[in-house]
Amino acid sequence: MRALLSWLKDFTPLNLSNEDLSNVLTLSGLEVDKVERTPFSFTGVVVAEIKEVKQHPNADKLKVAQ
Repeated sequence: MRALLSWLKDFTPLNLSNEDLSNVLTLSGLEVDKVERTPFSFTGVVVAEIKEVKQHPNADKLKVAQ
């Protein structure tokens, strides 16, 4: 499973470096395989899961997603 460092820091009261946080997580029973850095930041990104797609009731060329 992948987890963002910012997300982990929101849920841990510790102010640790990436390597130290990785060691603490490993010592607490969680396995950290690797730490990856992204070459860019993801600001303004919205993630969604489409659970269902139906035909729009009033248009042949449109669909409604939930």
